[in-house]
Amino acid sequence: MKRKFAAAIALMACVASTPLVARDIAVAAGPGAQERLQEALIVAQPGDVVKLGEGRFALTDGLSLDVAGVTVKGAGPDKSVLSFAGQLAAGEGLLVTSDNVVLRDFAVEDSKGDAIKSKGADNIVYHNIRVEWTGGPKETNGAYGIYPVESENVLVDSVLVIGASDAGIYVGQSRNIVVRNSIARFNVAGIEIENCFNADVHDNVATKNTGGILVFDLPSLPQQGGHNVRVFDNIVAENDTPNFAPKGNIVASVPSGTGIMVMANRDIEIFDNVFDGNGSSNIMVIGYRQKYDDAKYQPSVRNVRISDNAHGKTGFAPQFAGGEMLAAAFGGSVPPIIWDGVGGAEASIVSSDDVPVLNLGLTRSDQPIETAQPALAKLTGDAAPRLPKIVMPEAMEAAIK
Repeated sequence: MKRKFAAAIALMACVASTPLVARDIAVAAGPGAQERLQEALIVAQPGDVVKLGEGRFALTDGLSLDVAGVTVKGAGPDKSVLSFAGQLAAGEGLLVTSDNVVLRDFAVEDSKGDAIKSKGADNIVYHNIRVEWTGGPKETNGAYGIYPVESENVLVDSVLVIGASDAGIYVGQSRNIVVRNSIARFNVAGIEIENCFNADVHDNVATKNTGGILVFDLPSLPQQGGHNVRVFDNIVAENDTPNFAPKGNIVASVPSGTGIMVMANRDIEIFDNVFDGNGSSNIMVIGYRQKYDDAKYQPSVRNVRISDNAHGKTGFAPQFAGGEMLAAAFGGSVPPIIWDGVGGAEASIVSSDDVPVLNLGLTRSDQPIETAQPALAKLTGDAAPRLPKIVMPEAMEAAIK
């Protein structure tokens, strides 16, 4: 009898906490916006839409959302603006830690830390969002613009990020990812996929960054062995912004003028992209070169297929060690594709692009660059099987229609 009573009480509590009808919770800009908006994010229940009115929301502290199934929707990225110019602490602008959340149609400006971070938030959607540090590229800007980590099913669609001191659009330690129809400019890294499994990065524009698109795998993180990433149908052009990352960050080592860089990853496809005006190189395939203390880490690159890309002007102003000498040795510019050479034929780095490829001739990822033996190479051979398309759950796709 006691068990039946306890079960009935639990059921009643569950029913009481679930709204019968999803609500719109309207929040207007103006005085008290900080408290009113944070309160709306706290009292929202699954299915509710927190609707941001038009105008600038002057915020002095970060916001947080920890309720599943909530949509935060503005009137448009140039109409509903969350301004953190007066933010007192250095945390995120908006932190999301719940599942099935949709963020859309608003802007975040000048956050002291990361602009929008979601952690452990499965089925997260970022759509039609602008993130910008309005003072231009600066080391003091927040590190990340769009920043989902440790999640499954991540959809980033139609966002614009400007001025991040690390990565504009960053997805880390996650699974099943699509980044599409977005623009990243004047960031250190335009788009970065790090320690992730199964990602499609397509139909984006990465321009005026230090490096356009990075696919990295780093040591000493809970999820390692990044793999199955397709980078295709992107425009990667004029990534010539000097590196302004704080010293010590891994992206501080990315040379200005980098188009796409693959580091310490496996099972990667790079195809149908358009490259132009990247001063160092269009595609770099390299191992992890820094010291690490992680016995399970694999620092080299394996199974990369490069095909059907359009290569414009590149390699004319290399910003990496020995770049000037290499350019001089190869007629004034570095070849469009650079591979460190680690692993030889067994690494299975294959390119069918009709452009020169430079093999640096290294035998270890951490080998001093001064000992390289660069030579032109043909990256032919049997490539790994084609990777499958990444598909989002229907509910996530429906949320942005």
